Amino acid sequence: MNEYAIEKRAIPVWLELALLFGLPLAVLFASLFVGRYAISGSDIISVIIGNWDNDSKAALANATIVLNIRLPRIILGALVGAALAVSGAAYQSLFRNPLVSPGILGVSSGAGFGAALAILLFGNGVFVYILAFAFGALAVVISVAIGRVYNTTPAIMLVLGGVIVSSVFGALISFTKYIADPYNELPAIVFWMMGSLASAEFERLIPASIPIIIGITGLFLFRWRINVFSMGDKEARALGVDTRIGKALIISFATLATAGAVCVSGIIGWVGLVIPHIGRMIVGNDNRKLIPACMSLGACFLVLVDDLGRVLTGAELPLGILTAIIGGPFFVYLLKRTKGGGW
Repeated sequence: MNEYAIEKRAIPVWLELALLFGLPLAVLFASLFVGRYAISGSDIISVIIGNWDNDSKAALANATIVLNIRLPRIILGALVGAALAVSGAAYQSLFRNPLVSPGILGVSSGAGFGAALAILLFGNGVFVYILAFAFGALAVVISVAIGRVYNTTPAIMLVLGGVIVSSVFGALISFTKYIADPYNELPAIVFWMMGSLASAEFERLIPASIPIIIGITGLFLFRWRINVFSMGDKEARALGVDTRIGKALIISFATLATAGAVCVSGIIGWVGLVIPHIGRMIVGNDNRKLIPACMSLGACFLVLVDDLGRVLTGAELPLGILTAIIGGPFFVYLLKRTKGGGW
């Protein structure tokens, strides 16, 4: 077993519970108070408990902002952040490489092309989510098919397949930008690529949350198998684990979570790279604790970044910009720490 073997880090039970439950609830509740439109704390609490005057225009406006604008956006941010962080943690253990992110198998570039194609053909609407999810999942399927050219699925072949697919879909995205209307379609494509939660609505949130929840739940239930795969295929087979089926399940759940997240939020980078490493600093490498920790930290991180993007300037900053500003320096730190090597 190498230097990245499973490490169990002892932390107090109360701190673990606070990390998993207390921190997300506190961040989500505090985010209801953040926005360009000032609402007092007492008014927000009145809206939450349902004790507000239906005949008052000010109270009705407060309820609309809190329940129909801020709340669905906060919930979507938490789901997307948790999905990206958990998928990143699972892929880093599966590929035994600390520099892997959820888009390693091409899901982000595939979803980007699907969204761009939908904007060209149908404009902004429900088809953006449908085609983004469909092409994101298709990209992963193609990457896995390329990786199995020798009837096996070694990690290096999967990564190479992902690089090829990402490159092809990246070229297709550039082609859609080239032929798009520069006044209407091109700005919509570019803004979608930078990532945002501005379109969060309960009508769209409910169907989009289904693949995200299924993916996160699957990775949570199979987190002990992720531990086994982090030791290598030979060790996994020695322990009686079917590596072919196990990898397929983990990749499928990670794809559902990531594609579901990307199709509603656009391409948000760095979350799946940064958060798993922060989780390891707190709970260690054991995925039985790391996966739940990433769910909590990822949800909190993206909600806080979204809060920052909404209030930092007069106009809303895309999430991809802020996460890159935070993730870029951390990536340099990772390169220095690992010297470019894998796990």
